[in-house]
Amino acid sequence: MAAYVLLLKEYESDESVIYKFGPNENVMGKIELNKITRKFSELEGIPDPSLPSKFYFDRAAQRLAVCLVREGGIFPERTAFES
Repeated sequence: MAAYVLLLKEYESDESVIYKFGPNENVMGKIELNKITRKFSELEGIPDPSLPSKFYFDRAAQRLAVCLVREGGIFPERTAFES
C-alpha cells in the first residue's frame, strides 16, 4: 500500500518546529517536534473522522525525524513522506 503525507511548516524556533500534516492541503492536523527533547506531540488531529489520524501522525513524525537526524536539522517549508 502506498502512503503519502504532506507536511507544511507553520512555525520554527531553536527549540521546536510545528508542521501541518495530512493527505492534502484541505485536511490537515498539526504536529510539533521539540528539538531539545526530540519528542513529538499531536497538537491537532486530522479533522476527518474517516481518516486514521495516527497513521498520518506516525508518518509525519518519521519524516521530521529524518530532517532532524539525517538532514542536519534542516526543516523545509514543504516536504512529504512517500512510500
